[in-house]
Amino acid sequence: MRTIYFDKNIPKVLITKTIRPMWQGVVWSPLSPTTVAEFPEPTLPGPRWIKVENRACGICATDLSLLFVKADPAIAPAALPGQSRFYLGHEVVSDVVEVGGGVTRFKPGDRVVMETRFFGANCMSQEIDPPCQFCVRHEFGLCENADANVGPRGVGGGWGDGYTCHETEVFKVPDDITDDQATLIEPTSVAFHGVMRRPPKNTDHVLVVGAGIIGLLAVQAVRAVAPECHLTVVAKYPHQAEAARRFGANEIIGREAGYQAAARITGSQYFTAPLNKGTLSSGFEVIYDCVGHPDTIEDSLRWARAGGAVVMVGIDLSPMKIDLNPIWHQEVDLIGSKGFGADEWRGERKHTFEWVAQLIRAGKFRDDGLITHRFRLKDYKQAIATSTAKSAAKPIKVVFELSRG
Repeated sequence: MRTIYFDKNIPKVLITKTIRPMWQGVVWSPLSPTTVAEFPEPTLPGPRWIKVENRACGICATDLSLLFVKADPAIAPAALPGQSRFYLGHEVVSDVVEVGGGVTRFKPGDRVVMETRFFGANCMSQEIDPPCQFCVRHEFGLCENADANVGPRGVGGGWGDGYTCHETEVFKVPDDITDDQATLIEPTSVAFHGVMRRPPKNTDHVLVVGAGIIGLLAVQAVRAVAPECHLTVVAKYPHQAEAARRFGANEIIGREAGYQAAARITGSQYFTAPLNKGTLSSGFEVIYDCVGHPDTIEDSLRWARAGGAVVMVGIDLSPMKIDLNPIWHQEVDLIGSKGFGADEWRGERKHTFEWVAQLIRAGKFRDDGLITHRFRLKDYKQAIATSTAKSAAKPIKVVFELSRG
């Protein structure tokens, strides 16, 4: 079994972080915490476990943050014992090839997408009874027993031939959803869950910051929830701006002119002062920051209307220095969003993946033009280079096409 994994090895993390600015290739060297490996075929470690073979897997910014050691060991989650090894690749669609005797959810031949496995263990995958309050509500990413270290862990991941997992860690793909759509279920769920953390209204001025894959999916999520709202997108590159317009953005602004454009769009006044980038008299009712960089969070807080909200959908795995004064001065809510879980909408509560599958069928989430590049796993270095060459290669979503052949 081929696979690529990242070990939480702090000395190697620090060495790679130091050397990488001078030598990008260090991430593929023995000095790196990332390893490209060939394992013996794993056996099922328990009766409720399954084995899958991968069909396709997307390259996600979270995977790249680990690969390029952008994650800082000083951030709060790094203090948890949790997982010591991360198998890269989680936007993956696979075929079930083997099931344990206690498996009730799947049979060989079923298509599945990875659900909770990349988050780490939870009460269900560890078979902890009774489960914690979050697992009861299907909010597995917030599990209180994630670090209990009960039972086995799976082997392999999306950037490889396949993997083993507990049957509760994957989601069955409906037959009428294509492989491309299935590959996008996980990132689409991240975007939809973020939007549902503070749903927009049809009367709102809404801003999506960032037009990478999560931002473009957030645009579609906003349009699904509040089709009549006025939607603005901050896009860094022309190909991202074109895609944002295609998926329903009313306006596109660049970050360089963000303050003036935000004031014009929302009918606000823009105030500046010495040593101060400025602020608005009013602003957007809700902002979805799909970048999560300190600069974008700080700008978003200053662009939000009094009593509005900024939802952190994107993440930056490093400590941040941000001006938080708009939170008290304008009573702006800063809201976190971690992956996906269970979302309430239109009087129903469902797992985010279920909502997304339903919306894909209804044509509310479109995948046309989102998958821009495809590579075989043997070309993984070229695939990674393409996914980071934003202006040259113009990628949106880069995907590994996977098979034993």
